[in-house]
Amino acid sequence: MPILRVALPVAAETPFDYWAPEGLELRRGTVVRVALGPRKLEGVVIDADVSSQVATEMLSPVLDIPSLPPIPDDVLALCEFVATYYQQPLGMALALAVPPLSALRKRPRANGEGAADQDANENAPVKLNQEQRSAADAILAARGRYAPFLLYGITGSGKTDVYLTAAGEVIADGGQVLLLVPEINLTPQLRERVRCALPRAKIATLHSALTKSERLAHWLQAASGAAQLVLGTRLAIFAPLPGLALMIVDEENDSSYKQQDVVRYHARDVAVWRARRRDVPVLLGSATPSLESWRQAQEGRYRQLDLSRRADPRATLPRVRCVDNRPARALQGIGEPLRAAIVARLGRGEQSLLFINRRGFAPSLLCSACRWEAGCPRCSARLVVHREPRRLNCHHCGYTEPVPASCPSCGNVDLLPLGFGTQRLERVLGEAFPLARIARIDRDSTRTRDAFAAIRTRVAANELDILVGTQMLAKGHDFPRLTLVGVLGADNALYSGDFRATERLAALLLQVAGRAGRAGLPGEVIVQTEFPDHAVYAALIEHDYRKFAASLLSERQRAQLPPYTHVALLAAEARQRRDVNAFLDAAHSAAIALAREAQGNVEVFSPVPALLARRAGYERGQLIVQSSERNALQRFLPAWRADILAIAGRRARWALDVDPAGFG
Repeated sequence: MPILRVALPVAAETPFDYWAPEGLELRRGTVVRVALGPRKLEGVVIDADVSSQVATEMLSPVLDIPSLPPIPDDVLALCEFVATYYQQPLGMALALAVPPLSALRKRPRANGEGAADQDANENAPVKLNQEQRSAADAILAARGRYAPFLLYGITGSGKTDVYLTAAGEVIADGGQVLLLVPEINLTPQLRERVRCALPRAKIATLHSALTKSERLAHWLQAASGAAQLVLGTRLAIFAPLPGLALMIVDEENDSSYKQQDVVRYHARDVAVWRARRRDVPVLLGSATPSLESWRQAQEGRYRQLDLSRRADPRATLPRVRCVDNRPARALQGIGEPLRAAIVARLGRGEQSLLFINRRGFAPSLLCSACRWEAGCPRCSARLVVHREPRRLNCHHCGYTEPVPASCPSCGNVDLLPLGFGTQRLERVLGEAFPLARIARIDRDSTRTRDAFAAIRTRVAANELDILVGTQMLAKGHDFPRLTLVGVLGADNALYSGDFRATERLAALLLQVAGRAGRAGLPGEVIVQTEFPDHAVYAALIEHDYRKFAASLLSERQRAQLPPYTHVALLAAEARQRRDVNAFLDAAHSAAIALAREAQGNVEVFSPVPALLARRAGYERGQLIVQSSERNALQRFLPAWRADILAIAGRRARWALDVDPAGFG
C-alpha cells in the first residue's frame, strides 16, 4: 500500500501522510483530495511511496484524484523557494499553483476574455525606433540563458512595443512567454495590443476576475503549452509553462505585485528567481523603476536598457506647472490656473484628467460646534463621507453607517464634510462646467466587470470631456486626445510615516503626468501643492527620474533602509492591547537572543504600534528585524519563527512579512 506525503493549504509546519489505492502510480506533484478532520481539502503530493512514522492503520486514504496534470517540477521548486524565503508553510505556497478545482465539475470553458486566439493572418510587425530595436535585440540575444534586464523608458516611449516584438520572436521559435501586469484592469487593453501585434498567437489570461471555469481552462492551456503567451496578474507567476522562454514584468515597481496576506510573496522577485532557475531572460519594465531594481542595474547585476524619447515622433513630454494650492480652497478645490486650463481644453474639444487619489466624497465629517469627528468604531481611522449611496464608510475594515442628521455629541446640525474625494470633485466639476461630459473612475464606479472597459470605450470615442480618477488611471492607458492632467491632494502622501511614500508618490505622479500629450497634441500637467519646491515635484517638472532616484537612494543608504538593508516585519493583532504587547515582547526577547548568536549581523528593533493602531476591532503592533546581508537574515528567520510558534499562551494573531512593502 503506497504511502504519500501531501502538503495541504493549512498553517501546519509539516506535511501529512495518506495511503493511496493499490495500482495507482501517483508521482510527486499530483493534486489529490483528502480529509483533514471534518474538512475535505486539495493538496499536492510532495513525496510518493514513503515510510511513515504513523502506523498504516491510523492513516486516512486519498479520497479522490482530480483530473488535472501534475504540478511540474519547476513549479514545485518555485513554491518550495517561496515557502522557504517568505517563511510560509509549504502547503500554503503550493496552493498558489493549484487552479480552482471546483470548476472540474463543469466542462472547462475558455470562451471568455482569456480564450486562446486562433487567426490565420501573419503577425503584424511592430514598427520600432532605433532605441526600441536595440532593446529588443539585446533581449532576444539572451535567449536560452538567464539574463535580467531593466527596461527604463519614459512614459509613452513604447515599452509595450518592445515587449511584443521580443515575445513575437520567442513565440515564432516555439517558446512560451509570461507577461505580468500589476492590475486586472490593465489586462483587457494589453490583450488587445497583443492581438493586434501578434494575431496568430494563442493567448491565455490569468487573474482573479475570471470565473473559476475560465481560470481552470486557461491554466490547462498554459500547462499543455497550447497558450503561447500567458498574460496575468501576480498569481500567473505560478502558472505551469513547459515551453517558458521569456518572462516580462510590466510596471515592475507597482506595489500590487506584493501579496499582502497569507503567503506574502513579491511576484517581481519570484519572477527573477524563476527565470534564473529556468535559464531564461527576464525583462522588468517601468517608467519609474523601483529603487530595488534601480540599484541592481546601477551595480551591474541587471542590464539596463533605456528608452529616452516617446515612440510617437509627434508626441512630446507635457509641460508641468506647480501652482499654489491655498487659493483653491475657496474655489471648491480647483484653483484658477487649473480652471482656466480646463476651459481651454473644452473649447478645443480636448480631454482633461483630474487626478485625486482618494475615493468618496470627503475624507472626514466634522461638527462645526464641538469639533466632533466621525470615526470608525472598529479602527483608529476617520469615516469617509460617500454620496452614492449617502453613507459614512471605513476604507480599512468596510464598516458603514448612515450620515447622521445632527452631531451625536452636541446635537448641532451643521456638520461639515472636510476635504475632497473623487465624488466631491465630480460634483464640483459638474457645477462649474454643466455642459461638459464627465466620468468618474474609481473602485466605487467600476465594481461591475465591464464598467471600466465601457468608460475606456467612451474616452476613445471622444464621448467624454473630463475624467476624474484615482490611481486606476495612472498607468497603462493611452488616450490620444487627453492633453491636460490636473493633480489634487498629492501633498497628503508627503506626511506619511511609511518610508516608501515619497518613492511611490514620485512614481504615481510621473505615471499620471504621462497620460498627457501622447499623440500630436501638446500636453500640460498642473499640480496644486503647498510645497512646490519639494524634490518630488522638481523631478516631475524636469521629467528626471534618474536624478530623483539617485537622491533617494543616497537618503536610503544613509538611513540604512531598503534596498541597503533586508527587512522582516512581524505584525500582530489581538482584541486587547495587552495581548499584542505580551506577544511582541516575547518575540522581541527571542529575537534579541538569536541576534546575539548571529554576532551582530541582525538588528532587532523594539515593538511599536502599527501606523493604523486599531483595525476591524483588533489592536495592532509590529516589530522589525533587519540585516545588511540577505543570507544572514535568512539564516536568522527559521529559528526565530520556531521560537514565535512556541510562545506559550499567545492570544495574538501574527504574520511574518519578509521584504515588506511598507512599515504600516
